[in-house]
Amino acid sequence: MISAKPRFKYIDRKKSNLLVLIPGWASDWQVFRHLDLEFNYLLPVKFSPFSFEQALLKTLREKGFKKISLFGWSLGGFLAAEFAGKYPAYIDRLILVGIRKRYADQELRQMKALLKRNKQDCLYSFYNMCFAKDEGSSWFRQNLLSDYSKDLKTDYLLEGLDYLENAQLNPSSLDKIAKIQIIHGEDDAVAPIQEVAQLKNNLPQAKFTAIKEAGHMPFLRQDFGRYL
Repeated sequence: MISAKPRFKYIDRKKSNLLVLIPGWASDWQVFRHLDLEFNYLLPVKFSPFSFEQALLKTLREKGFKKISLFGWSLGGFLAAEFAGKYPAYIDRLILVGIRKRYADQELRQMKALLKRNKQDCLYSFYNMCFAKDEGSSWFRQNLLSDYSKDLKTDYLLEGLDYLENAQLNPSSLDKIAKIQIIHGEDDAVAPIQEVAQLKNNLPQAKFTAIKEAGHMPFLRQDFGRYL
């Protein structure tokens, strides 16, 4: 079952540049709620990875945005890289956080099986994997954990896993993007840092930042802005 077509919310923060924030699996735009970066924000308040590209392109044209930066976290990193590769004229900067080249079929099958068996157990297991030490886990548990466990529907979560079955980050498609930054937690248990380091080798123009004692959600750290 495919969820509703993405719809975007613009937040004018009195900044000069625009950042499109793209969430990962088992999350939504609210995961970025406490981010304080030097950008205005464009957030997908309804989200489907399968129709994201065309929905974003339509929104940019309707609102007259000529240049954007993209911030793609985890699953959102595939979407950000794919959009940047197809529409490089729009892109000022590409920021990829917690990314992988691809997810293994066996990993996705296991996640689907657990999700169908017990959604709450599946989500709690995944969220626990996302954190190293505290690094924002207290904020996440206090503000999002209960709502996500209740409100994120199984069909929506399965749709994300369906998308990941064929998602792959292709460095050669990004050769026209001059400014790329890859930010990764050294202790990421969802997307091992060794894999992203190999990706960086095929993106010579990219800046690679590894954050010590950080997991899969390093942007929840209070000091995250200093890494940009």
